[in-house]
Amino acid sequence: MSVRAFRDLADIQALEATPYDQAIPALTTYGLIAHAAQRFADRDAFRYLPSGDLQQPAQPVRYRQLLAQMHRAANLFRAMGVGPDDAVAILAPNIPETQFALWGAQLACKACPINYLLQPEHIAALLAASGAKVLVALGPNSELSLWPTVEKALALRPLPVLQIRVGKEVAPGVPVFQDALVRQSDVLAFDPKLTPGRIAACFHTGGTTGAPKLAQHTHGNEAHTGWFAHYFYGFDEHTVELNGFPLFHVAGAFVYGLSLLAIGATQVLPTLSGMRNPAFTRNYWKFCQRERVTALACVPTILATLVNLPVDADISSIQVAYTGGSPLPAELAAQFERKPGIAVRNILGMTECAGLVSIEPATAPRVPGSTGLRLPYTEVRAVPWQGGAAQLDKSCATGETGVLVLRGPHVSPGYTDAARNTGMFDGPWLISGDLGHLDAQGYIHITGRAKDVIIRGSHNIDPGLVEDAFLAHPAVALCAVVGEPDAYAGELPVAFVTLKPGAVCDPATLLAEVAPQVYERPATPKRVTIIAEMPLTAIGKIYKPALRLRALENKLAEMLADVPGVTVRGQERGGSLSAVVRMATPLDAAAVQGLRERLAAIAVPIEFFAAAA
Repeated sequence: MSVRAFRDLADIQALEATPYDQAIPALTTYGLIAHAAQRFADRDAFRYLPSGDLQQPAQPVRYRQLLAQMHRAANLFRAMGVGPDDAVAILAPNIPETQFALWGAQLACKACPINYLLQPEHIAALLAASGAKVLVALGPNSELSLWPTVEKALALRPLPVLQIRVGKEVAPGVPVFQDALVRQSDVLAFDPKLTPGRIAACFHTGGTTGAPKLAQHTHGNEAHTGWFAHYFYGFDEHTVELNGFPLFHVAGAFVYGLSLLAIGATQVLPTLSGMRNPAFTRNYWKFCQRERVTALACVPTILATLVNLPVDADISSIQVAYTGGSPLPAELAAQFERKPGIAVRNILGMTECAGLVSIEPATAPRVPGSTGLRLPYTEVRAVPWQGGAAQLDKSCATGETGVLVLRGPHVSPGYTDAARNTGMFDGPWLISGDLGHLDAQGYIHITGRAKDVIIRGSHNIDPGLVEDAFLAHPAVALCAVVGEPDAYAGELPVAFVTLKPGAVCDPATLLAEVAPQVYERPATPKRVTIIAEMPLTAIGKIYKPALRLRALENKLAEMLADVPGVTVRGQERGGSLSAVVRMATPLDAAAVQGLRERLAAIAVPIEFFAAAA
């Protein structure tokens, strides 16, 4: 297929001269996949790597097989009594069977993929909130043990369950998803009556609140991001992308998923545990050579891992690494382009707009600090943030910081609980909560967050829920949880605590006692710091910017502990954090560059000052 790759805003505007329904081959998720399957029936949609062993071949799934399995899954769900307004919940990693369940559910009803790292109580709450009538879950196996979590969640919210069999082990008495598919026809047994406005899925926002928060996606929302992404990527049906993202995340499903399925390209799916599989990670570059990978799907944490992985294979086929989910440090991107020699481009996305707000074009130079250009047929603005609300009737000037808002065919109709829409959805506008600006070329820059959400990798953590767990401890008076910069995860939660009068408790003991009460494992703080007084605003609210600065200073001081005479000072300007590192002893240019590289994966601007020789 011919790809007219975008280079700048003018290219986007030129495409927008075409009527929308002529610019996209289908207005539904299923329509896009079916269109690709008709054109590229015998091309590989997926190549699944069953292990990290290079001697074990990939298991291919061709487009005609994908379409047939989607039909079988849709027929199966309807045969189980699932109606068009019900949901099928999915608790499984990104393997072919999970793909069949996800897209088949969107044909028959709604899909609700759930983060399998959540605690059973949260999974049960999401099952209830989604209206799920059936659960498809990974069965027992030795590599990724989800079945005990499944059993605990089902004890709280009983549902019919289908297990995805991996290997020989199965849960007794539980139907096997693959066996049930075989008994269905590969031709749709019903008219799905799909429209762009019909709800296709509900995706939870990563456990950012105690009560379930499920963003609804229409078929039109998903089709929009699924189709127009490739104009930025420069991908076509010959693209082979390594996609290790889970399907409960919009990046795995749409940003790096449907965008490939829509154009007949190939996704390499790396094992049950993806980048957590040590053998796969060790052989990463060799798998790229073997599978002739041309594009990498990443977050900054993956880039930080790969930049230090020796290149022991021919990776000349790889043209670009796309990253998103958390801030991309400019120095890390530069290192990746310098060491493995692969171009890096950035993405901004949200669950509430089917995964994409903006993308850096692969055929244009990387713009440090940018998340790229808006999607076609959409609008992104920076507006003033006053009184805790976005001022939608005003716009910030070019280069002026405000809160980013957007509207377009990809914006969700809202959460399943409409009461949660306040502050996020306002008419056609989606209020991102990100602080940033647009430059003269139309590139979007993120400078901070109006909210306090901590982003660990691409996983959102609500500090309020973690703080609640600490405040339940009898020794704790006040608690504030903030993000500490981390070279691998982007941010890690850390807790600052004041104790009640007369209470005695050391940080390690306090963390050990509170950790089991934290709502999910990734939200457990890396450390606890007990302080005499909590920094407060004039009206008595905890002033978190001061704690973020302290966390930043602690982290950088820890990373530079072996450098004599070093001091670190954090600073905040316009909502953005930065740091100044001063060295008491003279250092030559090579030594300073070594320190820069050591701190490259920290997503905070850092200035270095060394004493003169």
